[in-house]
Amino acid sequence: MKGKLLLSSILTGILLSLPWLNFSGTLLFVAFIPLLYTEHYVLTNRHRYNAFVFWLYTLPSFLIWNVLTTWWITYATVPGGIFAYLANSFLMSVVWWLSHVVKRYKGEAYGNLFFVFLWIGFEFLHYNWDISWPWLTLGNGFANDVFIIQWYEYTGVLGGTLWVLIINLIIWSVLKNSLLISKKPNNKVLIILLVILFLPIFFSATRYLRYKEEVNPVNIVVTQPNIDPYTDKFSGMSYEKQLTRLIEVSDSLGTPETDFFIGPETALHEVWENNLSRNRHVWLLKRHLRYYYPNAAFIVGASSYLEFQAGDTLPQGVRYRHDSTLIYCAYNTALFIRPGEKTEIYHKSKLVSGVEKMPYKKYLKFLETLIIDLGGMTGTLGTQEEPSVFRHGKTVAGVPVCYESGYGEYMSGFVKKEANIFFVITNDGWWKNSPGYKQHLSFSRLRAIEFRRSIARSANTGISCFINQRGDITQRTEWWKKTSISGPLNLNGKMTFYAKSGDYIGRAGVFMLVLMLLNILIDFLRGRRVHTKKNRINPD
Repeated sequence: MKGKLLLSSILTGILLSLPWLNFSGTLLFVAFIPLLYTEHYVLTNRHRYNAFVFWLYTLPSFLIWNVLTTWWITYATVPGGIFAYLANSFLMSVVWWLSHVVKRYKGEAYGNLFFVFLWIGFEFLHYNWDISWPWLTLGNGFANDVFIIQWYEYTGVLGGTLWVLIINLIIWSVLKNSLLISKKPNNKVLIILLVILFLPIFFSATRYLRYKEEVNPVNIVVTQPNIDPYTDKFSGMSYEKQLTRLIEVSDSLGTPETDFFIGPETALHEVWENNLSRNRHVWLLKRHLRYYYPNAAFIVGASSYLEFQAGDTLPQGVRYRHDSTLIYCAYNTALFIRPGEKTEIYHKSKLVSGVEKMPYKKYLKFLETLIIDLGGMTGTLGTQEEPSVFRHGKTVAGVPVCYESGYGEYMSGFVKKEANIFFVITNDGWWKNSPGYKQHLSFSRLRAIEFRRSIARSANTGISCFINQRGDITQRTEWWKKTSISGPLNLNGKMTFYAKSGDYIGRAGVFMLVLMLLNILIDFLRGRRVHTKKNRINPD
């Protein structure tokens, strides 16, 4: 029987992985069924199996899920990848273990409800704490099934998570009653299952087919310089040559009607923000625009630095040169360059833990030198307090940098600043030819639906693309090819419900979880009082 239970755990891990490996996200509707069977068996035989044994059966599920879907992290750092797999798998398994303990104490129905709120609370936490890693949020699994998730404009991806959890639990209830307890299927439960499963799909299909973009175009050229981040970008190819290549791929499709050129993350290097007007590469781009595209703007990523003087208020991530004569901060930056105008700056603020920042730096500062080098800069980077936008004519652009495109609620900050289009700039070459860059691309499709914003995505090595407001990819480049694409994208200034409300499902989940924990605590304290009172009345 132990082999059968282990096989069930492995099967859950495989089913959870498949949507991130380009299979349909609908597989998630049954992904937890094998693990729920394992839990049922352990609960039925609780005299033989304690809660710790069940935790041991959950761990393989989540380890398989993490490894199969994010193994590509090891291209950048083997120790970091191993830590990510183990840490995330452990946290996911603890969610199941805690829910299992509650089921033992409060019953299966209460435990299932507790599990739903705890899992949603866990995913919400994973968007907001220092070791944030929301890559495997269950709702992300539908990123390539945009036809059935148009309602994300009301719920965000956590709505997809809730959908997955509820359907798994209802299907399991039906299977358990009919196959293990030999009860006739409950027609009411079957009807509820069909409604919860198909009503969102029907609504989404209708919304998808009827959604019409307002024709309000801007003309965009997206560049893909294709510079290898391991061999050329930060050492092998001169910065001058990289700039020349960026201009070449831009010019290949640029016209007098072009409104924007979009360049990838960290395309420019060693940009000191104190002297932006004197930076040679910024000046060259401005001059090129002035001569050939006087009405266009260039948005491009840069590794930038800001120097501080003694007495200045110093931000998080500040650095000191070894002789203490220079105080500065490093940033992963988007630059907004226009001829005849001051260059504007946006600093990436959702940083990758262990890559661009040291989590819980106050307590782990001694480990900061171990942060790996992705993006050409090591150590904790600086951030800005809230998102900001770039305005050019009728266009108000939000420019999420790389990892930020995975954070729905954070990107709502751009929309609240009136962003009517998104330009995502990234450098996915670190993950080589793996599922990593494909998954990252697919998350932008979710943002297009959540906010009904068109998206132009510039990736240094691919895939660069245009995404419409339904989440469809309308143009795309090939992977690892020097190229560019051009075309119009429509602006949209309307606010979706999700843009206004953010991750309210996550907050509601945390609130309900707290209420359930208080209920458990009250029950526990009452039980202790009753037990103490009985002992006083009937002492041994």
